[in-house]
Amino acid sequence: MKARFFELFELADAARQGKEILLANYTGEDSEFVRFNHGKVRQPGSVAQHALSLELIDGQRHASVDLSVSEHPELGAELRAAVQSLRQVLAFLPEDPHLLYSEEPCSSSVEGDRAFPAGDELMLEMVRAATGLDLVGLLAGGEVSRGFANSLGQRNWFSRHTFNFDFSVYTRGDRAVKSGYAGQRWDASVFEGIVQAARRDLILLEQPAKTIAPGDYDVYLAPPALQEIVDLLGWGGFSLKSHRTRQTPFLRMLTEGARLSSKLTLVEDTENGAGPGFQASGFIKPPQVTLIEGGELKGALASPRSAKEYGVVPNGASDQESPAALHVHSGSLPVADVMQHLDRGLFINNLHYLNYSDRPSGRITGMTRFATLWVEGGHATSAVNVMRFDESLFRVLGENLVDLTREQAFRLASDTYGGRSTASVRLPGALIRGFRLTL
Repeated sequence: MKARFFELFELADAARQGKEILLANYTGEDSEFVRFNHGKVRQPGSVAQHALSLELIDGQRHASVDLSVSEHPELGAELRAAVQSLRQVLAFLPEDPHLLYSEEPCSSSVEGDRAFPAGDELMLEMVRAATGLDLVGLLAGGEVSRGFANSLGQRNWFSRHTFNFDFSVYTRGDRAVKSGYAGQRWDASVFEGIVQAARRDLILLEQPAKTIAPGDYDVYLAPPALQEIVDLLGWGGFSLKSHRTRQTPFLRMLTEGARLSSKLTLVEDTENGAGPGFQASGFIKPPQVTLIEGGELKGALASPRSAKEYGVVPNGASDQESPAALHVHSGSLPVADVMQHLDRGLFINNLHYLNYSDRPSGRITGMTRFATLWVEGGHATSAVNVMRFDESLFRVLGENLVDLTREQAFRLASDTYGGRSTASVRLPGALIRGFRLTL
């Protein structure tokens, strides 16, 4: 679709008049989706969708339209009509004081090769590994593409092949081990190891669960559990707009000089992520943007609109100003030694239903989920019934953070609302003292 996208843009750009500027964004995917239940394939299918967004700018006025496109129909007349309709709309719109788009053309092209088996082969490997298990999940894989073009001569293209298998293995009732495997290069031995780990945890879940009283417990948050907290921080934690309007959960860091643990460094790492290196207004993303370094707040994600409003340089963030390729730096704790260092407490595989209980103070709440295990003497002895927690970010990621694991997990967002997401996160697990369970 690369050539097709640029061809369609040229057709639309030919309808431009005077000093008008035209921006175009393309989003597309050619994906395979497979649903599993009871360890068997239940619903294989595929999705091919391609969309084009045109934005016409005249001075500080702008309007946009979205079109569905394909490789075959002749769309010249439709594109010319779309530009004409945008021109008519512009006459009735006020000037936008925060409009900002890239005026320095910087073109790029990234095209990745497929490095994982075709759908049929993947399904066979998954079914084989899940023999005897009540495995439920969704496999999504294939090519995801993004494109940008403007009438100033800038052309950007990105396409990458990824897979994401998000699954759970159930025992009786609602007890399950949630897991997954995602990336760009398939390794059958890695996947087999993930399934085997789920089998081991499942044995504990089949035994009577332990009920514990509310209180402070030493815990290990596995990467999927830590990711839930990190994802929540993306709701305003790193946004320039949220910082300037004082709606960030890191408000105490801005106003009181509060700090997180010196072991904690978070970076928006576009260079090593799974998404494009450009955004919808044509700005190129820096390879890395340091957000927190050694526990200190160092930067924010600045969208073009926020950059214009507050007089700073944009750094390629989307309008939502949320991370798209977050990297939580590792620590020094080997994963193999986690149980020994935890000794007595909770091994938490997953958290869910997270939200802010007091955003200005940096308080969060949520619940433990699948395969939360009680550890005694450095060994997992039983599953633990679901508990709610209410904690401060400045305790969990600050004074009570003992260490982060040396090994990291690479995880792709499983979102498919409107299309497969290109967001990713790379992060370790976290050993925490005094994690507060409230109910």
